[in-house]
Amino acid sequence: MAKDKIAYVCSNCGQESAKWIGKCPSCGQWNTFKEIRISSDAGQMAATSAAATVRRTLRNGESRAVSLSEITAVDEPRMDMHDAELNRVLGGGLVPGSIVLLGGEPGIGKSTLTLQTILRMPERKILYVSGEESAHQLKMRADRIEHGDNDGCLILCDTSLESIFRHIKEIAPEIVIIDSIQTISTETVDSSAGSISQVRECASALLRFAKSSGIPVLLIGHINKEGSLAGPKILEHIVDTVIQFEGDQHYMYRILRSIKNRFGSTSELGIYEMRNDGLRPVSNPSELLLTQDHDGLSGVAISSAIEGVRPFLVETQALVSTAAYGTPQRSATSFDQRRLNMLLAVLEKRVGFKLMQKDVFINIAGGLRVTDLAMDLSIIAAVLSSNVDTAIESGWCMAGEVGLSGEVRPVSRIEQRVAEAEKLGFTHIIVPANNMQSLNKAKSNIEIVPVRKVEEALRALFG
Repeated sequence: MAKDKIAYVCSNCGQESAKWIGKCPSCGQWNTFKEIRISSDAGQMAATSAAATVRRTLRNGESRAVSLSEITAVDEPRMDMHDAELNRVLGGGLVPGSIVLLGGEPGIGKSTLTLQTILRMPERKILYVSGEESAHQLKMRADRIEHGDNDGCLILCDTSLESIFRHIKEIAPEIVIIDSIQTISTETVDSSAGSISQVRECASALLRFAKSSGIPVLLIGHINKEGSLAGPKILEHIVDTVIQFEGDQHYMYRILRSIKNRFGSTSELGIYEMRNDGLRPVSNPSELLLTQDHDGLSGVAISSAIEGVRPFLVETQALVSTAAYGTPQRSATSFDQRRLNMLLAVLEKRVGFKLMQKDVFINIAGGLRVTDLAMDLSIIAAVLSSNVDTAIESGWCMAGEVGLSGEVRPVSRIEQRVAEAEKLGFTHIIVPANNMQSLNKAKSNIEIVPVRKVEEALRALFG
């Protein structure tokens, strides 16, 4: 009998090696190579199956090369998920025959979002495969969500891929959900569930099933301690869409962000509010992210930011105090720490405010992490407002990127930012002067204040 083969696979990127290596040559991570045992029977079975497929294809002539002009382009039909935020992130709905990967931290709400979504679809027959929870636990969660019972939603608690395919053949569902892909194993691979080879083979088998049957498959995946999706990198290449569920467990807001989408844009995002009865889609996040009683308080500035293609107003809070110790502290919550240090250096070098002996704390209200560079102007305004203990007048908001020389650089989608501020009742907005060419003042009732340097913006705010 042939002996089983030993291989080493990187748990971070899936790089294979014949021997153990300390540092992965592909991703550069240390001590990530794990030993896996490849059964000789499984390899022989896979080779025999592949050879039979090649012979059948050559004999029947199933594939042929065609020119681009012979291919007809039609819009993909979509399945309505009865969730406006999820439909937006997916690109308009779930495409039949697609395979979607949903990832996120433990307890962030992946299973809750999936369960409440399928409970809203009584017209569809859905198979929910759970390898982590029992049927009783899922029933308790469904009762807590209070979306009612859906007789078309069938629950299967199993971790064997072959058993799952047998149930799919008997039930003939319209949507298949796997929770999670790291708990599913196949008999053709001699390793434990969650290993590199198991995740890769199970995902490939589910991909072949989705493409051949036209039934969409939704995979729920874990993430590692670095925050990226667990398993081999090939898992993200196999699927059609990769969606990441982000947010802090201590805050109520969750962001559904598309990382990869073959059927839509990757710039869309959905915002949810975590409540006792499940996740509630937030159609207008600006009203929830703004505190209504900040009048007269220093260190508060409102910024018109954009995440994806959605504009919303976010409240920036700053606190500047005298350093109690020799080294001043620089702390930022939901904002880039290095970006904060750069903006403080610009404020000291270009504007002339000395902050070397003062502690600076920055917080984005609501726990929403914003990466838009248009937040720079509001960060500087909030820091200066707290430093001089003077509140910014109500009705003012701003958007602008700050350069190292103190100039206010133009930002994208300025018309959407201005329209969002006007819709929420703001009377003044500070924008970069270079953005004025694409703005029409006659169409908006809000007063637009163009600035070229940080000094001009601060002079408009504080006089």
